[in-house]
Parts: sequence; C-alpha cells; structure tokens
Amino acid sequence: MFTNVSILSLWVTDQDAALAFYVDKLGFEAGSDVRLGDYRWLTIHHPNQPELEINLAVVGPPLDAELQEAIRRSLAKGSMPGFGLSTDDCRKTYEELTAKGVEFIQPPADRPYGVEALARDNSGNWLVIVEPHEFTA
Repeated sequence: MFTNVSILSLWVTDQDAALAFYVDKLGFEAGSDVRLGDYRWLTIHHPNQPELEINLAVVGPPLDAELQEAIRRSLAKGSMPGFGLSTDDCRKTYEELTAKGVEFIQPPADRPYGVEALARDNSGNWLVIVEPHEFTA
C-alpha cells in the first residue's frame, strides 16, 4: 500500500524564474535538477518536508498541442490551482511576502477553519496560505 505522497507537479512558464521565486521569496529549497535531452526535471521542497518534492514542469510533450495551449492560457489568466501552505501567522506572512513582491489576490481573511490569504506565483498558479484553527465541519 502507499506510504505517502512524494511528488507533485506544478505547471510553470519558466523553470529558472519559478525556481528563483520559490527559493528566494517563499523559502523553499532546490531539489533535483536533471536534464534528459530537451527535458528538464527540476524540483523544490519545503525545508521542513523534504520528502515531498514539487516538480516545476514546463508545458510541453507528451501533452498534445490543444492541452498545452489550454494550460498556457490558464496560467496567463492566473487561474491555475497550485497548492496550500500552512503558516503560524497568516497576517505576518502576508506582510513579509508582500514586501518581497509576492502578488496577493486576496488579503488575509478570517474563515471558519482559520485565517486565509490567496497569492499567485510568478507563473499564475494560486497559492492558498492558511493559518489553521480548530473548527467543526
């Protein structure tokens, strides 16, 4: 049976720019950087969760041309889902990331499950930043 999730893929428009964004602005660490011909396998991971690699994938083959274009359009519109990040203090994290130039599309707001803000990475992926609180669903 499965033991854990080890790799997630995230569509990006430029691998080097995405790597710089996640490492320099969000504090992730660089992982694998392997070239296989024209293909580049590039990963990052959170320092507290090195077992979960995030593959920064550029849109291309083996996807067909129609799907590639749809993903590129979604990235350009800023409507691609990314992933969620937990924090101990969402408002402080918002201030720190705003100072680093991270684009937010929703400032911190109280929700039943905690305090939540919504940012975009430099490829157009949404990043949900949550300071979780105890709640009853």
